[in-house]
Amino acid sequence: MQKKINLLGYSLESLEDFFLNLEESKYRASQVFKWIHQKGILDFELMTDLNKDLRENLRSIAEVKPPQIEEEFISNDGTKKFLIKLNSGSMVEMVVIPDGKRKTLCISSQAGCALQCSFCATGAQGFDQNLRSDEIIGQLWLANFYKNNKEPISNIVFMGMGEPLLNFDAVIESAKIMKDQKAYGLSRKKITISTSGIVPNIERINDFVDVSLAVSLHASNDKLRDEIVPINRKYPLKLLIQSCKNFLENHQNRRHITIEYILIKGINDSLDDAKRLVKLLSNLSCKINLIPFNKFDGSNYERPSDDIIHAFKTFLINKGFITTLRTTRGDGVDAACGQLVGNLTKSIKGKKLISHKSLQ
Repeated sequence: MQKKINLLGYSLESLEDFFLNLEESKYRASQVFKWIHQKGILDFELMTDLNKDLRENLRSIAEVKPPQIEEEFISNDGTKKFLIKLNSGSMVEMVVIPDGKRKTLCISSQAGCALQCSFCATGAQGFDQNLRSDEIIGQLWLANFYKNNKEPISNIVFMGMGEPLLNFDAVIESAKIMKDQKAYGLSRKKITISTSGIVPNIERINDFVDVSLAVSLHASNDKLRDEIVPINRKYPLKLLIQSCKNFLENHQNRRHITIEYILIKGINDSLDDAKRLVKLLSNLSCKINLIPFNKFDGSNYERPSDDIIHAFKTFLINKGFITTLRTTRGDGVDAACGQLVGNLTKSIKGKKLISHKSLQ
C-alpha cells in the first residue's frame, strides 16, 4: 500500500504544485490550505467546497495528520508543556507561554541536538532526528486547535529542542506557512528563529522568508564560547558577528537582532564579561536578552545571585544597550530555557540518553 502524503507541512506554494500535478486548478490549494490552518479541519470529507471526486481522490493519496500529544503538563504560572510523539516514536517537547494578550509557542525543530552546548539539557542527550515540516507546523496547529482552544498563538520562537538552522529546509517551509495570510498570518516580528551560530545558513534565511533572528551567544570571547558552545570552534565570533550584520543589511526594514545570553555563576557573569560583551556588540544593531541559568539534572552549573544579575544588566543598559531580563517561566514542569529533553529512540553514539522527566 502506497504511503499517503501528509499535506500539513506543505506551504501554499508547495500545495499549489501538488494540485497542479493532480491536474486540478491551482485555487484548490488555497481552499485546502485555509481548511487546515484557519479552520483546523483534517478530514477532506469536511472540506465542503471541494467536489466529491476530488475529496475521494485526496483521501486515497493524501492525509492531514499532526503529531500526537502524549502528555500535557501545566505549571503554576500557566505555562503548558506538551510531550509530542513523532512518527518515529521519538518525542519532543513544545511549550505554550501565556502573558496577558500575548501567547507564545516555543517550537522544537529537532529531536535532541548535536551541538552539545554545556548548559542545555537537550544537547546533553545527543541528536536523534530532524523534524519534518509537518511535525514542526503541526506543533502550531496543535497549540491553536487542541481541545477547541479559543486563544490562538500570537508569537512563535524556534527555541525548543534542536538547532533550527541545521534543519533548514523544514524550518523555512514551516515559517512560510506561519506567515501566510491564508494560514496563520503572523508577521516578521512575531516569528523568531534562534540559532547557536550556523553562519552559512544565517544569511540564507533572507533568500526564503522574512523573519526575526535571535543568536544564542552566551560568551564574549572565543576561548569561553569554544567550551560552552562548541559550534564556535567551527564558526568563531568574528564570523558570527559579521553574518549577523549581513543579515540586517540585506533587509532594510530589520532594526535589530536579539542576542541571548545565559548567565552562569562564575562562568560568564562578571563585569569583565559584560565589558567584553559591550565591545563585541558595539557595531551590531541588537538588543540583549539575559537569561539566568535554569538548573537541570546532571549539570553542575548554577544561577548567579540576583545582585550579580542586576549588576550585569545595569552595566549593559548604562552602555546604551536595550537589555531585558527573561522571567523564568515553566520551570515547575521543566519547560524553562535549556530544560527541554523529550524522549528519544536513539541518540549520538556514546552520548547518554536523558529520559523525559514526568511531573510527580
